[in-house]
Amino acid sequence: MTDFQALQTKVLITSHEVIGGETILHTTPAALLALMLVLRDDPAYKFKQLIDVCGVDYPAREKRFDVVYQLLSLHNNSRVRVKVQTDEATAVPSVNAVFSSAGWFEREVWDMYGVTFDAHPDLRRILTDYGFEGHPQRKDFPLTGYVELRYDAEQQRVVYEPVKLNQAYRSFDFISPWEGPDYVLPGDEKVAKNG
Repeated sequence: MTDFQALQTKVLITSHEVIGGETILHTTPAALLALMLVLRDDPAYKFKQLIDVCGVDYPAREKRFDVVYQLLSLHNNSRVRVKVQTDEATAVPSVNAVFSSAGWFEREVWDMYGVTFDAHPDLRRILTDYGFEGHPQRKDFPLTGYVELRYDAEQQRVVYEPVKLNQAYRSFDFISPWEGPDYVLPGDEKVAKNG
């Protein structure tokens, strides 16, 4: 296991933790590029591969978005997760100059969550249509979207209309096996009788 205490004393990370055997480093947008360079180039770490960049939305927080970077060190046979928090107005520096694979990942995070990246060479939509409105992975994005596309037989063409569906039923509260040990999955009652 690599020691990350030195990064905290250099003020490159705000904190670090190990959850389920996985190391997570928390940093700020201002320290992100310096941290990524140290993790890539320092002989103690050698995280040479950026595996993934993704976003997470926590709408109740002031800084509602986490941008999460997954790094791999083949030399040390280890992985590390780097998290940086941001809000809708604050851009995160692009790590494309440090890891060239970040370009498409950052485009995906921007497209799905609306997180902007400073100095990104080509920040545009990658998974949704160019005329798409909004960012569909945000928790406040309506389940049905904003516009509906359909063929109108009278006009003999495709028309776009605003969606007019009620979002009141968006919160689901179904019993699931993850909500407690007393819940019996369908079919388990047969095992209890025969077992």
